[in-house]
Amino acid sequence: MQKTIAMRLLEGKGVPYEAVTYPSDERDATVVAQHLGVPASQVYKTLVVVRQKGKPFLSVIPADRQLDLKKMARNVNEKKLKMATHEEAEKLTRLQVGGISPLALINRGFEIIVDESARQLAEIYVSAGEKGINLKVPVAGLMEVTGARFVDVAEDE
Repeated sequence: MQKTIAMRLLEGKGVPYEAVTYPSDERDATVVAQHLGVPASQVYKTLVVVRQKGKPFLSVIPADRQLDLKKMARNVNEKKLKMATHEEAEKLTRLQVGGISPLALINRGFEIIVDESARQLAEIYVSAGEKGINLKVPVAGLMEVTGARFVDVAEDE
């Protein structure tokens, strides 16, 4: 397995991680969790959320939950937010849907939001920036390296 930008970034910052693979044609994060043998609540997907002005958000939420755009807009003080389409997400991030990672998009101007639920976990799985590879990373390390902030954005369970 070739090292991704995300892996090099974590190594450079001294953040431990474990790379795990799954079939690269799989895009459903809950199915990815099954492949990895971990609860879907521990696998986080990265969604591109467009605001009216300014760079989009990367919203990192558990695989088994949906993004609540109204709640997110309220909690980040935006009037209106919308989900990027697959085409928009790929154009904005230059990554393929299923391989969009907050770790691969550092210093690209995205505001990175991690759902509040991650606070309860020591480690979560996020994309390595390439379809078929996830990284198990400490939540604290992810937050520090990405400059993300915790915000309550997922729909209530």
